[in-house]
Amino acid sequence: RHAAGVDAVARGLREGSAALILGARGGGRRAVARAAAARLGLSARALRPVAVPAEPVARRAQIALLAREAMLGDLAIVLDCDTGADDADRLAHDLADDLVAGFDAPLLLLAATRPPFAPDAFEVRLAPLEPADRAALWRDALGDDGAAEALADRFALGPDAIGAVAARVGSGDARALWDAARAVAAAGLGALAERIVPRYGWADLVLPEAALADLTAIADQLRHRSAVFDAGGFGAKHARARGVTALFAGPSGTGKTMAAEVLAGALALDLYRVDLSRIVSKYIGETEKNLGAVFDAAQAGGAVLLFDEADALFGKRSEVKDSHDRYANVEISYLLQRMESHDGLAILATNLKNHLDQAFLRRIRFVVDFPMPDGALRRRLWASAFPPETATEALDLDALARMELPGGNMVVIAINAAYFAAAEARPVAMRHIARAAAAEFRKLDREFRPMWDAGS
Repeated sequence: RHAAGVDAVARGLREGSAALILGARGGGRRAVARAAAARLGLSARALRPVAVPAEPVARRAQIALLAREAMLGDLAIVLDCDTGADDADRLAHDLADDLVAGFDAPLLLLAATRPPFAPDAFEVRLAPLEPADRAALWRDALGDDGAAEALADRFALGPDAIGAVAARVGSGDARALWDAARAVAAAGLGALAERIVPRYGWADLVLPEAALADLTAIADQLRHRSAVFDAGGFGAKHARARGVTALFAGPSGTGKTMAAEVLAGALALDLYRVDLSRIVSKYIGETEKNLGAVFDAAQAGGAVLLFDEADALFGKRSEVKDSHDRYANVEISYLLQRMESHDGLAILATNLKNHLDQAFLRRIRFVVDFPMPDGALRRRLWASAFPPETATEALDLDALARMELPGGNMVVIAINAAYFAAAEARPVAMRHIARAAAAEFRKLDREFRPMWDAGS
């Protein structure tokens, strides 16, 4: 796929001293740089911007020394302009004139988009790697391994990362390969969202049949995406529809986050909850930038994104009355575009479904309702509220099920009741649950009327 790009970069280096390789991270930029340098008999070496002095005179002296060593050693210097916000800012402001304009040795700049500090550099744009390209890389690295297609479909790793994972793990252990690829791919998400380790399975979900059917369908679409979009041909016509977006709507405590954990665990993927306080910014353009970084990192890592309380971020677009309204609507329009093109699973959880913009709902493939549990579901929830290791005594599940509460509040009551019982060195009894329930109802500003003899 990048053979023409290698030829173009080598041609640009022959004609001048700098070439700009544009493409997504993990798209083979470094591999193209190495191959183009090798075409000219040069060895590629990466420059770390943080190693360059901040003081201008010292910086220029070190850059001149670097250029001399590169010419004497037949080196092509490779500079990644997307190494991070701090490095990129320093590169853009401190090294632009000195490095790009004054470097007399072969220089290769890597970036996702054309930076402002290289106006005259020869430019080569690389097409994004497709799953079929990544599958070929995995097969080359592992041999004829049956895990290649699944790894390529789920993790947007580049040639370097694929080679490193294959060399470290080797073929034959599909689960070890999957875990290693997942760890490498998700490395950029930790600073942008909170990782949640899935603890629940399908048996832990107590939901209406319709909700369970939708959740199963979501998992099936992620599992069989390659069969439909690659082997089945849908990818050629609907490339932007590979991802799955779901809205989980319902009151607090009805199981939305648990369902997200179940899906991530069933798919053997990482789950990241987006921290809105880190994303939303009062500065124009910063919210879009932060969201773009989240979606890019999630897509590369194959991670499941959970936007909790999504109505705060994905609310209805407003009538434009001032500049703040206009830029708020620009943010929402940007989100619509990113959600539509996202390649993974994004889950929006909200307590206020009617507060979401209708344009979002049109782009969401699944809307899963998490209602308040009815009496039968409440009885099932109470039956599983206490672990087998917790001693209980004469619990009346029918009486407990008459308390109209969601599962999250039941968990709080069960834990508090277990503490009350432990303080007495007794099994959990109905009176302990009554005491815990009374406190929970007070917290909810509701009157507690026990459906049983609270002293029993």
